[in-house]
Amino acid sequence: MEVSTQLALFLNNRPGALARVCAALSEAGINILAFSMSDTVDHTVLRMVVSDPQRALGLFEERGALVVESEVLLIHGNNRPGSLAEIARRLSAARINIEYAYSATSPNERNGLLVMRVTNHRKALKVLNASRAP
Repeated sequence: MEVSTQLALFLNNRPGALARVCAALSEAGINILAFSMSDTVDHTVLRMVVSDPQRALGLFEERGALVVESEVLLIHGNNRPGSLAEIARRLSAARINIEYAYSATSPNERNGLLVMRVTNHRKALKVLNASRAP
């Protein structure tokens, strides 16, 4: 479990927008570790965690893209029923709100990666790490 930088890009909701972002990152040798897209009436919000967020931020700003940085938790965990419920329960008990989260795991994989934005990531780390202590 760690804190990481997430970049949120506001893109035109048009064909090719994601392709251009991915191509620019690829050409710069930056890997996409996780991403989520959601649409609104006139634009798309692309949230992503990448291997080199500072270089990616500079790359997007050079191209005039609107980018917002935020800190998120990257939680590596078991791909089993109840894992997310336990995380959410512990955070709730500590009065930490989950603002949003995204994840994907192949059904056959034993572990997955959860990206989560919470109201207090330092406190969340303590709460969730305490649950992993032997």
